[in-house]
Amino acid sequence: MPKLSKLAAIVSTAILVIGGTAFAQMADKGYADGVVSEDGSIRVPENFRTDYIMLGAWSVAGDADTGGGVGLHVVYAPREAVAAYRKNGTFPDGTVLVKELFNGKTESLTTGEATSAADTAGYFVMVKDTEGRFPGNPLWGDGWGWSFFNPDNTVQTVSTNYQADCLACHEPARASDLLYDYAYPVLK
Repeated sequence: MPKLSKLAAIVSTAILVIGGTAFAQMADKGYADGVVSEDGSIRVPENFRTDYIMLGAWSVAGDADTGGGVGLHVVYAPREAVAAYRKNGTFPDGTVLVKELFNGKTESLTTGEATSAADTAGYFVMVKDTEGRFPGNPLWGDGWGWSFFNPDNTVQTVSTNYQADCLACHEPARASDLLYDYAYPVLK
């Protein structure tokens, strides 16, 4: 029986390695709940809708010149990170923030014009990094890891450089750690 247990352990380990454990916990145990790989690649966390707390939501008006519609952005964070923010006013190292983007569907209801979430347009993930863990990775800097994902692939980011792809939208919030934290009532 012990030989079978050893064999089972070896096979299980091999399956995990082959199956893509690149996003298993890094050597820095517990950092970012397995969302960050050893090379700094970021993925959308599984079960964030059920395991995280919704911080708040944004309605984003489309660009009338290009026919863009209204979008909805819903932002989530781990419960422990929210508790830490309430206590210290900052998110702790390794905090994962997820912004789920939806295309909006606007219609006339008895209460007036209303927009609800339609199909998913993508995901934006930020990971707090106070130690500068990935200095050679262009998706990390200014105290965060940054990645955008298309709705059909939550593992492979389409971002190539946070300074070019992400920072411009967050720059106005530099004084609050590049986050628009005023819009998240749950943090108060």
